[in-house]
Amino acid sequence: MPRVLCIVGTRPEVVKMAPVVRRLKESKDIDSILMLSGQHRELVRAALGQFGLRADEDLDLMEPNQSLDRLTSRAFDRLGERLRTLRPDLVLAQGDTTTVMVAAVACFYAGIPFGHVEAGLRTGDLRNPFPEEFNRVVAGRVATLHFAPTEAAGRALMKEGVRPESIVVTGNTVIDSLADSVSRVAASAHEPGAGQRLVLMTSHRRENFGEPMRRSFEVIRDIVATRPDLHLLYPVHPNPNVRGVAEEVFANAERILLIDPLDYLPFVAAMKAAYVIVTDSGGVQEEAPFLSKPVLVLRDVTERPEAVSAGVARLVGTDGESLAAALSELLDDASAYGRMAAGGSPYGDGKASLRIVQRLRTFLGLPLEEPPLAPFGRADG
Repeated sequence: MPRVLCIVGTRPEVVKMAPVVRRLKESKDIDSILMLSGQHRELVRAALGQFGLRADEDLDLMEPNQSLDRLTSRAFDRLGERLRTLRPDLVLAQGDTTTVMVAAVACFYAGIPFGHVEAGLRTGDLRNPFPEEFNRVVAGRVATLHFAPTEAAGRALMKEGVRPESIVVTGNTVIDSLADSVSRVAASAHEPGAGQRLVLMTSHRRENFGEPMRRSFEVIRDIVATRPDLHLLYPVHPNPNVRGVAEEVFANAERILLIDPLDYLPFVAAMKAAYVIVTDSGGVQEEAPFLSKPVLVLRDVTERPEAVSAGVARLVGTDGESLAAALSELLDDASAYGRMAAGGSPYGDGKASLRIVQRLRTFLGLPLEEPPLAPFGRADG
């Protein structure tokens, strides 16, 4: 029986890998193992529970305020040892974290096929987002199978010399999870009252630490202060580089609520309740358009340009001025808001995980359990 090892390190990876892991666990002719790197600990375990999953292995890499070089070296050491013991026929990981980069390279060293979920996203700048762009490029160089979420991602891989036959355009698995979850979430505990509007914010990326993050927070604080109908909900990432700035800037501010990170289903409920979403998260850029929520992206570039091209997301950077202008327009101009809210999602049809598992079964020499699905798009289209 072929053995497939799925590795996740952060909560967004759990959300995006959960539908794939569940399909693999349901396969009676695949020995499926779920491994946590421990890059995030509490957030990951809580997210797994939301999807009815439990880890089989845990590398336990979490240390407070850990440097990238320390995390990377410990991940290589511990994962390398487990790969030698488990001897999987294929390893699968998603996205752009240090966990994914290390998994890809460790598999390359060990001669184990590596499948990259959400492959091919690029900004063209190795330091933005940092270190995620670098992690994706490295994974893309050594992966055996590339599961691209969009046609543009597939084309980016081909431009880098990846063989077309190793690329499948699948859609994004985050839409699989969201489509499955959105109808069964309860109303958010933070649902705004009549005549009130909620801005939901997430901000946690390394390249925004320090002054960029402070400027964005100050703009949001000042806009909320001048609009009595406006409330801000900010689930604050536990990283002290984020929490310290948030607690300082938003101290004693009215109608601004800082809370601990939400589990996945309550976060989906909060997105549904929001009027506008402000974020530097990649996954939220994909989820918000599916929920018809305008999203303002606290970044200068994005590896997810499809939403920007479709007019359902807008890059506002971190200089403060663009954020202030864009948020004010959405709050004051109903037609501008309507255009962004009605754009729809370019990121999937809810069947990405099935396409991924079908390709894995073919690669492993197993029969398909369901009729073949057409790709979500063409990498060479």
